[in-house]
Amino acid sequence: QVQLVESGGGLVQAGGSLRLSCVASVRTFSAYSMGWFRQAPGQERAFVAAISWSDGSTYFAASVKGRFAISRNNARNTVYLQMNSLKPEDTAVYYCAAKLFDGASNQGNDYDYWGQGTQVTVSS
Repeated sequence: QVQLVESGGGLVQAGGSLRLSCVASVRTFSAYSMGWFRQAPGQERAFVAAISWSDGSTYFAASVKGRFAISRNNARNTVYLQMNSLKPEDTAVYYCAAKLFDGASNQGNDYDYWGQGTQVTVSS
């Protein structure tokens, strides 16, 4: 069983930055592709970014491309989401997710494990 714990959310003004972290309690973190998703009130969960386990390839939703970056530190069992130039429409609960040995995906159903989420609120 993999446990994922997100942190780093909070309240920030539009144009500001936040860095989210997700720590995984698993021995073979390097074998997991990791994704970030978000869910705003009244909306469905949406893909944000993902990073592959094999070669570190990264993928982004069009709405965050150029503003967000995803990275991982396998020695620390941690995946990060650096969010810059934040907009009010980025307000959501952000979740990290993990999938074993498969490439990164933008489909939430492809992921096996999910964290509890961390709230990000961007004020205008």
